[in-house]
Amino acid sequence: MSTELEEPTLQEQFESIIQTEDKLIIKKFLDDQNISDVASLIYDFTDYDSQIIANMSVHRAASVFKILDLSEQKKIIQELPANTTANLLNELPADDRTDFLEELPSNVVRELIKLMDPEERKVTLSLLGYPENSIGRLMTPDYVYVYPWNTIEEVFSTIRKYGKDSETINVIYVINEKGELLDDIRISDFILSAPDKKVSELMDERFISLRAEDDQETVSEIFKMNNRVALPVISQSNKLLGIVTIDDILWVATEEFSEDMQKMGGTSALEEPYLDIPIFRLYKKRIIWLIILFVGETMTIAAMSSFQKTLEQVLVLSTFIPLIISSGGNSGSQAATLIIQAMALGEVTVIDWWQIAKREIKSGLMMGITLGVFGFIIVYGGSLVFNLFGEHYIRIGFAIGTAIIGVVLWGTIMGSMLPLLLKRLGADPATSSTPFIATLVDVTGLLIYFGTAFLMLKGVLL
Repeated sequence: MSTELEEPTLQEQFESIIQTEDKLIIKKFLDDQNISDVASLIYDFTDYDSQIIANMSVHRAASVFKILDLSEQKKIIQELPANTTANLLNELPADDRTDFLEELPSNVVRELIKLMDPEERKVTLSLLGYPENSIGRLMTPDYVYVYPWNTIEEVFSTIRKYGKDSETINVIYVINEKGELLDDIRISDFILSAPDKKVSELMDERFISLRAEDDQETVSEIFKMNNRVALPVISQSNKLLGIVTIDDILWVATEEFSEDMQKMGGTSALEEPYLDIPIFRLYKKRIIWLIILFVGETMTIAAMSSFQKTLEQVLVLSTFIPLIISSGGNSGSQAATLIIQAMALGEVTVIDWWQIAKREIKSGLMMGITLGVFGFIIVYGGSLVFNLFGEHYIRIGFAIGTAIIGVVLWGTIMGSMLPLLLKRLGADPATSSTPFIATLVDVTGLLIYFGTAFLMLKGVLL
């Protein structure tokens, strides 16, 4: 009977090798691993994180560094020697470097920029000069360009010379002597063309471009609609400034999704991982919204106080308050979530407000009638089985059912229209978070409920 020895895990291999303290062996081991596996080692062995980066070839170290969390990146930069930091920053793609630097305090950025090569420093300062959250912050100047009069053979010479430093060579950009963008041509078109053919013969001048000042959030839809892995970024005068690649846009989309989820949960967006953010800063992020919602709920007290006499005369109405509040709040939260998601995916815009309103009115009525019928059945069944609600239970049931229809319809309209209104005013639609919608509908829902009950029960129970 033979037994196979289990192969040691990557973590066990690293533990064994790091104990040798032989930099050449450690470097060879790390350079032989996948980038994602090295990133996992950094998270598993936080005491050695900077050593792992320092003991890799600078190109691979930069590839690992750019996929790490911001908090881990900051920690590593603080621990690395100045010369290693300089090499790492110079090796990072310009867009990833800019993305990292813009998260740091200005005094730290100044010191790090001093370490960089003059050319890389110039590029970084240029990118940092664009507005925050603009495409200019994401673009990279590393791309391959050619001229209309170049032959296909000359194009491939250019690719061989500059392609290794380019972010991508899937698309080659055509410019004139002024640096103006004329076209973008897929590399497959060059591969399938004769060597003596000129670039101008392949041009159709039908290209998609971005402006450096464009908002990052709006660009993902352009990538999706045009099936592109990279898009050129131009100035107001059509000068080619750089390119933006799909991986950067996906990163932005992921961050924006996380930020929207936090806002929809009733808290300000967290710039750091949950476990890394200091507890007092976490408290400040959450308490502001809680205070706003708390003050908003005091309006519910005011609404109930104004109908105090009605409650005293018909105590059964107070029994259904939780049911009414939850029905309105839930329908409003549902509508808000659907509309915010549809806006994020580019499925609807502010100009679609009337079409959205018509749909939500119809669906709100359908849902309201369904829940209203259930409300009536509860009153009717409670009276027959448990002898509740007195002799006028039929009228009370109709009042409850009608109020539920009104509250659900109102909650649906509010939940769908408020994100559109905020977008129209230039605010983030996600700030119309589900707790905020629920609080708003609570107050107005009670007014609808008591108003409906007062009208339908007046002269009978009131």
